[in-house]
Amino acid sequence: MTALTREQCLLLDQQDPLRALRDQFALPDGVIYLDGNSLGARPRAAAARAAEVVSEEWGTGLIRSWNTAGWFELPQRLGNMVAPLVGAGENEVVVTDTTSINLFKVLAAAVRVQAARDPSRKVIVSEASNFPTDLYIAQGLADLLQQGYSLHLVNSPDEIEAAVGADTAVLMLTHVNYKSGEMLDMAALTELAHARGALTVWDLCHSAGAVPVALNASKADYAIGCTYKYLNGGPGSPAFVWVAPALRDAFWQPLSGWWGHAAPFAMDPQYRPVDGVRRFLCGTQPITSMAMVECGLDVFAQTDMSALRTKSLQLTDLFIALVEERCRHHPLTLVTPREHARRGSQVSFEHPQGYAVMQALIERGVIGDYREPRIIRFGFTPLYTSFTEVWDAVETLRDVLDTETYRDARFHARGAVT
Repeated sequence: MTALTREQCLLLDQQDPLRALRDQFALPDGVIYLDGNSLGARPRAAAARAAEVVSEEWGTGLIRSWNTAGWFELPQRLGNMVAPLVGAGENEVVVTDTTSINLFKVLAAAVRVQAARDPSRKVIVSEASNFPTDLYIAQGLADLLQQGYSLHLVNSPDEIEAAVGADTAVLMLTHVNYKSGEMLDMAALTELAHARGALTVWDLCHSAGAVPVALNASKADYAIGCTYKYLNGGPGSPAFVWVAPALRDAFWQPLSGWWGHAAPFAMDPQYRPVDGVRRFLCGTQPITSMAMVECGLDVFAQTDMSALRTKSLQLTDLFIALVEERCRHHPLTLVTPREHARRGSQVSFEHPQGYAVMQALIERGVIGDYREPRIIRFGFTPLYTSFTEVWDAVETLRDVLDTETYRDARFHARGAVT
């Protein structure tokens, strides 16, 4: 996949069947944006859609818009747009709340299911390298429940099989690791968990919209994910939740708010959950931000995950090859797996001065991000990333390293967000 010249990259762009989709995103001139794995670029339609919600639906429609503008049905309608991207069926996904809140809901539901089946299962198994909020939510739930519940962490995927045992209630994993970009085998690990009597909770934040996901085919139990990364829903846009049909009506979820009630406007003082995945809604929905999610999802309707995965692997293959060819004299260590089956849509390298290197790149218009310890991350969004940008990004990285620009003191000053 190595393109030896920039001209060859231009040719790849001309032959790219997805190239027209880039025009649907508002990307600033002079910027190579390789951080869609943290915050997706803005769809051009989003600004007009937000203005429409504020000026027309809210401004003119006022409270009538819950009915006339379809606000009430929006979580389910957006969920049905997410569903084919994650291998779910119609009316199996809702868009609502945040990733952390949705994780609390499904993790608590899974623990409750297991408590009814076998009260001795009180261990949640996860990876130490899982995204921190997932671990914090699990720790908080264990502390809330008391009664011997605990979180057990393994240091690598190789240790998962040995860690799932007779006391395991839930195996909680992220499909694509946020730091390394390593992708786990969802079907195999779900099968392992089930064989040992455990349920699975999958975090899809770094895979939804980036790699093919097959929740139903993998026989997964619960899944959550965000919409502001590869789905391009906007900063802090609502997340989504999926529950296997066989499990979703077993118990009501712990945040039993009125939006998940069978008849919310009956104003019944007793909670009665609605049938189906809507019971995983909680309170009144954030309509303005939720409406913009649809703009990002609309773009996916013009392609499919197979085509996106093909381009993603081409982009990441090219980036790895060029970095190793053109920056080979520098202390860069590839963290992301080379094998396609184990790679998401990002590439991470370790460098002793990773933070400063990334700050120098950002000043030069190549935007990736940094994660401790010493990891520089580059996310590749097939909807709008071009092959020429890959070439130019590596050339900028080579220059930053060759000239040691990153040693300047200003690149070592830490901001609140890295």
